[in-house]
Amino acid sequence: MIKIIDFFHKLKFFINLILCFCLFPALTYSLTIDEAIQLATENLPSYKAAILKVKSSEALYNASLSPYLPVLDSFFTKNRHYTPSLDHESMSYGITLSYLLFDGGKRYANRDIARFSLAIDNEDLRKNLLDLNFQVKNAFYTTLAMKQTLEQRRMQLEDARKDFDVADGRYKFGVATLLDVLQASVRVEQARFNLIQGEGDLNKALSELYSLIGLPASEKREIKGSLDIEIKLPERSKVLEAALKNPEIKQAENLVKISENNKSLARSDFYPSISASASYTKTDGRLQVTSVREDKTISITASLNIFELGKFFKKKSSEFEENVSLQRLNDIKRVIQLDAYKVYEDIQTAINKLKVAQKQLEVAEHNYKQAFGEYKVGTGDILSLVQAESTLANAREQLISSKLSVIISKITIERITGIENLELLVAN
Repeated sequence: MIKIIDFFHKLKFFINLILCFCLFPALTYSLTIDEAIQLATENLPSYKAAILKVKSSEALYNASLSPYLPVLDSFFTKNRHYTPSLDHESMSYGITLSYLLFDGGKRYANRDIARFSLAIDNEDLRKNLLDLNFQVKNAFYTTLAMKQTLEQRRMQLEDARKDFDVADGRYKFGVATLLDVLQASVRVEQARFNLIQGEGDLNKALSELYSLIGLPASEKREIKGSLDIEIKLPERSKVLEAALKNPEIKQAENLVKISENNKSLARSDFYPSISASASYTKTDGRLQVTSVREDKTISITASLNIFELGKFFKKKSSEFEENVSLQRLNDIKRVIQLDAYKVYEDIQTAINKLKVAQKQLEVAEHNYKQAFGEYKVGTGDILSLVQAESTLANAREQLISSKLSVIISKITIERITGIENLELLVAN
């Protein structure tokens, strides 16, 4: 008896061990929303390009410091002269140290332009990250919704088959007509058609998600997440205020500052350029006798353009460009404020529709149970039963669609306002 008990204990241990090994791959290959976003930041080419663009702008910004520092040049020249009487060689070498004293504000404006260009590219990187988060969340939750829809359509097929079995059984007992069986059969085929469509929609949603996060389409991962999320909606005024910090607005503001500096560049052509330099040159030559020559020079040079037609029109053009940048900034603010207002209405509408969809599902479930019970005992008709089952199927999918609409509206607000989580606006 003891040996039998030991045998069963060992058998139980091995069964649990096998189950652990079977479940381990599923745990290993699951995919959460945070993991999907992390993979996208590592693999999405557009985001990588934005990072590289920032590094390029940083290098150009560092290069704009050059006019503020002295310049040291060196040269070496070797010549061979051919004359009727004698061939000879000469060599010259030297160094020159120069420094720009004044250029009418050109170097200052160029450095500011480089700084604001770097700021624009940083905002572009931030915008890329926001787009990445939005696209991945959109694809992830859409995939999750398609997955749940597919599960609901399997339930639809089971319900339709159950109705068909009841109708077929009643027909065999002679208490139902062939029309009942045909009506139930049509609904079964429709449910099977919907199931096939659902499988295709899920595969397309998965392929879009995998494309964003850099996974091959052949790789299968279990999508882990829920459409049931709690949303604390902030006041509309806070959303509109946060939208003014959108990266596109920041970029437009920096473009206005660049246009101001371009105007300074155009004005600098009306001022002189002053520079100082010191040079040392040594020349070695051989012509019958050896000669050595050294030249040490210190100089200050000032240059001023007296007249050049183009600089007048360039200055006028820069003034117009500044006004253009201001008007574009105002228009971007207008559009983003409008988008924020509209998406706030969208999320309010989606939340209200979700409440109605939840109530509608409760009523549809009760209606189907009632219709199924009545038809089973012969007090109901097949059309009422099929209609009730179809309404229940639509209510299930409508609930999933309503949950997805709430989530999409939420992540759209987060994209427009440039914040990671909408609840952060509630806390402030």
